Amino acid sequence: MKLQDRIIAFSELGKQLLEWIEVKERNEPSAIDEVVQNAFYRNGWFDEPQVMYALKEVASWLNEKDLNEWATPYGFDTKSSKKVGVIMAGNIPLVGYHDYLSVLISGNKLLGKLSKKDEVLIRFLHEQLIRIQPEFQDSVDFSTERFNGIDAVIATGSNNSSRYFDYYFSKIPNIIRKNRTSVAIVTGQETKEELTSLGDDIFRYYGLGCRNITKVYFPKDFDINWFYEGILAHSEIINNHKYQNNYDYHKSLYLLNRDKLWDNNFLLLKKDKSLSSPVGTLFYEEYEDLKLLQTELIAQEDQIQCKVGVGGYNLGQAQKPRLTDYSDNINVLEFLLGLD
Repeated sequence: MKLQDRIIAFSELGKQLLEWIEVKERNEPSAIDEVVQNAFYRNGWFDEPQVMYALKEVASWLNEKDLNEWATPYGFDTKSSKKVGVIMAGNIPLVGYHDYLSVLISGNKLLGKLSKKDEVLIRFLHEQLIRIQPEFQDSVDFSTERFNGIDAVIATGSNNSSRYFDYYFSKIPNIIRKNRTSVAIVTGQETKEELTSLGDDIFRYYGLGCRNITKVYFPKDFDINWFYEGILAHSEIINNHKYQNNYDYHKSLYLLNRDKLWDNNFLLLKKDKSLSSPVGTLFYEEYEDLKLLQTELIAQEDQIQCKVGVGGYNLGQAQKPRLTDYSDNINVLEFLLGLD
C-alpha cells in the first residue's frame, strides 16, 4: 500500500464513524451501540458520554486533508517497513489510538499490547479499518504477549513501569512515556463561561487523562467562589459512583488530617505544591509574580503534558489534541521515519 491508499482508508473510516455517531445522537439504532455498551461493561469509567467524546475526537482526525498535511511531508513511501511494538495505556478511551494510527499511516507493522481497560474500542475500530482496506490485516497483531523481533517500541505506562521498559527495550529505538499531568494558570479576569470551559479540562474522562488539569494556579486573593460558580455546570459528575467513591474517600482522609479544604460537594480544592491530584480533588497554589510562576513551570516541564490559560491552550481545549499534539512532545512520525 502507498501512503495515499492508507490515508484514503483511514479517511473512509472517519466518515463511517461520523455517520454512526450522528445516527446515535438522533437516538436511532447505530452500529456503535454495542461497542459503546461493551466498553462501559469492561471499564466503569468509560460511560457513554466519555466514549462518545473520544470517538468524536478520533473521527475528527480521520479526514484526507488533515492526514495529508500531517503525514505526507515525511515521505514514508520511500522507506522500508519495520516492526514496531506498541504498549498502550488504558486510562481514558482510545488513549493509544494515536500511536496505532502513527505506526500504520507510516507503513510499518504494529505489534500491539492493549490494556484490558481499553481493548474494546481499539479492536472495534481496527476491525472496521480492515473491512475498508483488507491489506491492513497483515499489518497488525494484537495477540502478542511478548515482543519478539521488533525493530522499535513505543511504550506508555507509569513511572514504575517505565523503569522496566527502559531496561527491557534499551537496545532498540524506543519512546518510553512516564506519568504526566496538566496545569492551568488563571489570571482572575476570566468570565464565568471561560471557567466553565476550564471545567471541561478538569472533568473530562473524570480527570484520569494526562491532559486533564490536576493543578490550578490562582492569583493571590482570587475569589474561589467565582471559580466554583464557573464549574457548577459540571456538578453531575458526582453521579458516577466511581468518581463519588474517590471524592468521598479523599474528603474523609483530608478531614482526618485536618487539612484545609474548599468543597462544593463535587470537587475538593486543596492547597498543595504537588502537580498531580487524585480524582475528585484539584490542587491549587497562589501566585503574585506571573513571570516567576512561568519560570517555575518550565523547570517542571518533564512532568507536565500541557498547560492551559496563560502561555498555553485556551481554556477548554486541553482534551482536543490535534494530530500534531504528540504525547510528551515527542514527534512519533519523526521517530518512525528515523528507523531506517
